[in-house]
Amino acid sequence: MDPLSDVIALLRPHAVFSKPITGRGTWGVRYPAYQAPGFSIVLAGRCWLAIDGAKPVLLDHGDFVLLASSPAFALLSQPDAECVPGRPSQEAVRHGDPNGEPDFQMLGGSFQIDKVNASLLLALLPGMIHIRAAEADTGRLARIIDLIKEECAADGPGREMILERLLEIMLVEGLRWPGITRDSLPAGLLSGMRDPALAPVLRAMHSNVRAGWTVAELARLAGMSRSAFAARFSGTLGCAPMEYLSRWRMTLARDALSRGGRSLDRLAEEIGYESASAFSTAFRRRVGCSPGAFARSHRNGDAKQTLQ
Repeated sequence: MDPLSDVIALLRPHAVFSKPITGRGTWGVRYPAYQAPGFSIVLAGRCWLAIDGAKPVLLDHGDFVLLASSPAFALLSQPDAECVPGRPSQEAVRHGDPNGEPDFQMLGGSFQIDKVNASLLLALLPGMIHIRAAEADTGRLARIIDLIKEECAADGPGREMILERLLEIMLVEGLRWPGITRDSLPAGLLSGMRDPALAPVLRAMHSNVRAGWTVAELARLAGMSRSAFAARFSGTLGCAPMEYLSRWRMTLARDALSRGGRSLDRLAEEIGYESASAFSTAFRRRVGCSPGAFARSHRNGDAKQTLQ
């Protein structure tokens, strides 16, 4: 199994919108934070993206940007342009001079992910992925976003399913871009998948989550001593190997409970617990409530969103 595919499948991206953003002359607009993943690709011209607390970044023709959770930010025709307040919307936007052909064009969008697993994306991504067209071929991403735009504008049968699949493809394309350096990534799965010694270990754990893995067995898969493996895993993933396995099991459990349809005995067996009682004890200790209470709260629309 591919751990990255596992995580993307749990995110279930949906409810996308995509809109054209154009500008002419000198302009600037500042948006408040809104807690949803966002993406954009520059179709013509260039602009500056200024995320609060960070230096402005030049976005040039063909550049792609992916934000795990959209913070407060500004778009500007030049770094010192005066900004007017803006608000997120699904309508096309024109900045600056309203007359004449625009000298800047961007396609921007936002989408939602499954609430019960929302923190997975934040843990997976750096604050911003910026793929520069000057350094990489962004044509595949542009074609994917064109398809998203077309599907958003239509209302054909299977629309939601198609959009979900296109968003999954867009996320995978962005996450596997080779220009993302390990230094720019938070400790976590994506960093681990880029480590040649740890990647086979993560694939094995995800392929057989019910196995009674030990640190010694995983260290052999990595071709390392126990102590060296444990230190490298903790430094790269941000937690010890057995803690990572427990967290992933609980992530799978939370997802299954949110959807229903499985008995506790079956779920416990599928994710590696000897009994429903052992699973319930572990779940309560980590999540803070029983599996049944979690399932009921999710059905009522107030499930916890923070991955424990």
